[in-house]
Amino acid sequence: MATVHDFSARAIDGKECALADFKGKALLIVNVASKCGFTPQYKGLESLQRKYADRGFAVLGFPCDQFGHQEPGNEQEIRNFCSLNYDVTFPMFAKVEVNGSGAHPLYEHLKTSAKGILGTEGIKWNFTKFLIDREGRVVKRYAPNDKPESLEQDIEALL
Repeated sequence: MATVHDFSARAIDGKECALADFKGKALLIVNVASKCGFTPQYKGLESLQRKYADRGFAVLGFPCDQFGHQEPGNEQEIRNFCSLNYDVTFPMFAKVEVNGSGAHPLYEHLKTSAKGILGTEGIKWNFTKFLIDREGRVVKRYAPNDKPESLEQDIEALL
C-alpha cells in the first residue's frame, strides 16, 4: 500500500523533492492559492508550522490554479507573495493540478485515501487539507473552510 512517502514533487525553487525526506514527521498537505477567499489561512498554516515544527510537524503547500484562476502567478511570484504577505517558512511546491487527467500523482493518492463529502474524491476548492501521520498515511481530510487552528487537536494527537 502506497504512502505519501512514495511520491515526489517539484519544490517551488524547481528542485525535485522526495516526500520520503519527510519520513517521521506529521504533515498537513494543502492546495493553496494567493487570490482566494481562503488565502488568509496562510497565516494560520504558518502559525501551525511555527508552533509544531520542533515536534516533528510540517505544512506542505501546493499552489493550484484550477479553481477560479486564483493562482495565476508563476513560482517566483507565488514565493514572493507568500514571503511578503504571510512570512511563510513552510515548504512550498511548484503549481500542481489536483483534479482531472493532469492531477499530480500525490493528489490522486490523497483523494482516494480520504474521500470528501458524500464519498466524493474530487477536490472542491483551494485550501483543502490532508493530515498525514509520521508513517506517511493519510489520516483525515478537511474542507477549505476548516480553519487551520481548528486542526490543532488532531495534529497534537499525531505528535
